[in-house]
Amino acid sequence: MSRSDLRALFRSNDRELKAVDYFADRRDEWATVVESLVRHTRRVHEAGFDVEDLETPRRNVLVFYGVGGIGKSTLSRGVAEHLVDGEARGADWTPLDPRVGRVAPVRVDLSRDSGSDFESLMLALRLAVVELGEPMPAFDLAFQRYWERNHPGEPLEEYLRRRTWFSRFPGARSLSGQMQSVLSDVAQAASLPGTTGALVGKGLRSLVRALRDRRHQVRSLAECRRLADLLEAEPDLEALSYYSHLLAWDLSRLSAKRRATLVVLLDTFEDVGDRVHRDLERLIQRVAWLMPNVLFIITGRNRLQWDDAGLEGQLDWAGADFWPLLVGGAVEEPRQHTVGYLSAEDCERYLCERLTVGSRPLMDDSARHLITANSHGLPLYLDLAVMRFLDMYRKNGRAPVASEFNLDFPALVARTFRDLTPSVRQVLRAVSLLDSFSVELAAAGAGLDHDAPALELVERPFVDLDPGAPWPYRLHNLVRDAMREADSTSEDRWSPADWRRAAQRTLDALEHEADGDRRRLVAALRQGLTLARDYGLKLGWLQDAAFRYVDDFVWEPIELPAPAPAAQASHHARTGSAAEVLASTLSAIARRQRRHRSETAEQLRGVLASGQLPESLLELPRYFLAECDRDLGNFAASLEGMRKVVDTGGRLAPTAARGLVHLARRVGRFPQVHAAAEALGVEGRRDRALGDLWWTQGNMALACSSYAVNRDEALRLGQPGEAALSQACLAFAAAFRDRPRAGEEITRAQDALGTVSIRWAEIQTKIASLVRDAGVSDDLPARAEAVVEEAREAGLTSSVAYVRFAVCLHAAVLGESAPRDEARERLHECVRGEEFAYLVELSYLMAGEEPPADLPRAEWVDERSRVRARWAAIVDDRRREAAAQRGD
Repeated sequence: MSRSDLRALFRSNDRELKAVDYFADRRDEWATVVESLVRHTRRVHEAGFDVEDLETPRRNVLVFYGVGGIGKSTLSRGVAEHLVDGEARGADWTPLDPRVGRVAPVRVDLSRDSGSDFESLMLALRLAVVELGEPMPAFDLAFQRYWERNHPGEPLEEYLRRRTWFSRFPGARSLSGQMQSVLSDVAQAASLPGTTGALVGKGLRSLVRALRDRRHQVRSLAECRRLADLLEAEPDLEALSYYSHLLAWDLSRLSAKRRATLVVLLDTFEDVGDRVHRDLERLIQRVAWLMPNVLFIITGRNRLQWDDAGLEGQLDWAGADFWPLLVGGAVEEPRQHTVGYLSAEDCERYLCERLTVGSRPLMDDSARHLITANSHGLPLYLDLAVMRFLDMYRKNGRAPVASEFNLDFPALVARTFRDLTPSVRQVLRAVSLLDSFSVELAAAGAGLDHDAPALELVERPFVDLDPGAPWPYRLHNLVRDAMREADSTSEDRWSPADWRRAAQRTLDALEHEADGDRRRLVAALRQGLTLARDYGLKLGWLQDAAFRYVDDFVWEPIELPAPAPAAQASHHARTGSAAEVLASTLSAIARRQRRHRSETAEQLRGVLASGQLPESLLELPRYFLAECDRDLGNFAASLEGMRKVVDTGGRLAPTAARGLVHLARRVGRFPQVHAAAEALGVEGRRDRALGDLWWTQGNMALACSSYAVNRDEALRLGQPGEAALSQACLAFAAAFRDRPRAGEEITRAQDALGTVSIRWAEIQTKIASLVRDAGVSDDLPARAEAVVEEAREAGLTSSVAYVRFAVCLHAAVLGESAPRDEARERLHECVRGEEFAYLVELSYLMAGEEPPADLPRAEWVDERSRVRARWAAIVDDRRREAAAQRGD
């Protein structure tokens, strides 16, 4: 399959010349896909195959991996096209083996700029099977519950219509109708009140009971053994990943007439995450494991590491026992394959089909043979060679001879580089300093006062367009490296001083770009720190950008690449420089959201000990070290660190002042907290600090009001991280007194946290769910232990204490002495001296009991009797609600 190559089409006036963007076939890879499908479908149709078996090793993942520029994405697109239309590749690719039967393919580009996320991936899987013509009842029930919770008031059909990402799925218009029909049928069968609204409250409980009792009206659905459990689970992103099991079950139940093998092609898998942060990869691996009747074809730069048992904990199923065909040396399909370079035959076909005049190849045999030999099968080389061939054809009015193409890849880039005008070469050198760039950035870095050379450069085939990036253009990495080598021998090459001056110009230009939205701030900060490190530049505006980066709670990673060759040659890049240490500081601060706080604390202590940061930046590691110490329970160290930051009077002084308020609250000095919180002001998040105070006093109305004020102020100031944090706190406070409102606030917090990374707030939202269900949920203690484990993994002592307090509330509502004593004992384990002793004291006050004499007493804002009355009222109200729910 080929289409017009517009870049080549507009490079010549010759109307007989035809240029097509031709895909050089990879028939061996296609044969591997066919064999994998044959073996996969044979395995799925065996008598002993059970889609609900969660213990049998998986053999449903085919992997193609290799270096950039080798054509993996083109292969992925070609396979998807041929699975949709067997004639798409003509006679070049063999047809599917008839033993495979009907196939339903779906391809998802996982690159960071594609606009896809995990929710989109799950929707894509569901949309891929819409055309089969049958609903997916188990999945649709669970997904509708997820949708109502996470997209309240937003119809699925409207969401799909607005997101252009879904426009390529023909089933986008039919999906909502299929789901609604499932809900209507189930509502009618189980006598539920309505359709979509039936999956909450009593309607949900009625359906779950019907499934567990295997009532004849829902007998077919009840055969899905885990459906009831998934319907009861909190419908968050984690639960959504487990819904893939339901979709696999639905597919296994299709009639023979409708049956098809779902093939999921996941491209650009290297962008799923890095080798440290595997959160998204864990969700995707879970989908692959839970859908053993689906074939996954993964393409990316890196070998899939799911067979590595050392990744246990980062991934749910890690090791050769789980993925026997992903280990090195496996011979049975599907397995892992390195995507090789194009064969000589494929290169010949590419060059013949790419450029034609009068249906005949424009290149003669000798030119094609020489280009093929020099390319070593690299598609990017072929593309550059074709562009050079066209330029020479246009310039000379004839097809160039073979000797003009006797160039290896670096030589071809060098020749391409020399063919550029001096001003375009200057721009090319400048943009090689950047991961991505705009025309304006390119011109500024090159020291030009006009854009024409930059506009000419971005039209070249070795400059990729990346619309989703903060700046839209990216120089191909292979060209970038080869260009640096070519420049070292060119007549107008840059000296080390030239490179440093260009780096300084680019750094200066990035300062203006950092004033944009947060994505640009982070991108400018990352690229600016790289330049400062590589070329020994002063930090300048990077200091202010670093403080703006930590002002909100979003925490995108700040990781610097290895020093550029030109920087190494200039001897300016220095290990342990201020720029490198600042990057390390920001990276540690961001990674604490996904690591144990002790790891972050250790790294920040190393930063302070290095002596490389200027005095004006020392408060950054000092404050966040104090915050880590607080989370880890190192009260004295945290107190000392916070006081040092306050005494410095720098940018983080108001934040550290709030930190002192938090510490005072931990030891129950509530009048002191009240006075200090009032003095914090908006910059110190006064209202959030007051909300933290009021809930401890049992005054949930004031707490909710304070949190809401702080949230709204953060939204007004464009601070989504602070808004999400306040919303999580609001959900927690609301959960004590108003369960229906708490459900809404929890959902709102989950939505707000979907775009930021705040580990404490994520766990606080889960604790809010525990508080909301205290006294009314039988499985609350077990759920609480799961949240405790998550908090411990992060090193969050306050979260552990709050979970234990929620269980105490649960026991107090039940009024049973043994659970109450056990819950209180577990809470007492969180007390360190005076820290969190007030929570233990509250566990007695809410139950109308007197705390033991040896327990440190809190200093309450008003009389202790009033605090006791307010907490006792919370318990009494919850008891009445629980009794009404049980029908007592």
